[in-house]
Amino acid sequence: MKKVFFILGALCLSTFAKAQTSGIPQNEVKLNIANTIAIASVEFGYERFLDKNQSVEAIILFNDRINYHSESGSRKFNTTSFKFGYSYYFGEDGGSGIYANPFIKIRTGEFEEDKILEGNNTPSTVETDMDSFIVGLGGGYKWNFNNKFVLGPFINIGRNFSDEVKDRFSAIEFNAGFQIGYRF
Repeated sequence: MKKVFFILGALCLSTFAKAQTSGIPQNEVKLNIANTIAIASVEFGYERFLDKNQSVEAIILFNDRINYHSESGSRKFNTTSFKFGYSYYFGEDGGSGIYANPFIKIRTGEFEEDKILEGNNTPSTVETDMDSFIVGLGGGYKWNFNNKFVLGPFINIGRNFSDEVKDRFSAIEFNAGFQIGYRF
């Protein structure tokens, strides 16, 4: 068992060392600036390039809103999501151009809203458990400036597998934005 861990560790280190000597940045941190400004949903991400046309990503979404539902009036989202994806870039330059992004997403938290229930004239707080598992596909375009700064629009569509979320909102989720990032 120790030999297996040693071999896996050596492979990981050699891959990391090779990636750092290629001269092309293999890491990217990014922020969805459009959703931060428009709906106060913060999306931070990290992308690791496997080669010039492939990468894996991990994104955390604070105040993740389903299908851009507003928080106006007496509605409040208290959700956090974790998205894991794979990106394939179709452009000639590494990590730029049109890309496809299959992903999985895990959401935790709740949605609260004040409603007047039948037979009661005073508002009551109704809570929806937003814990859900989502599988989806995204795509977008990314511009790469000097292998340092990147930006571009994206769009995602996913299928939500939570009955409670489907009953209150929808089984299909839509997300879009404009990311800015830095490669190192």
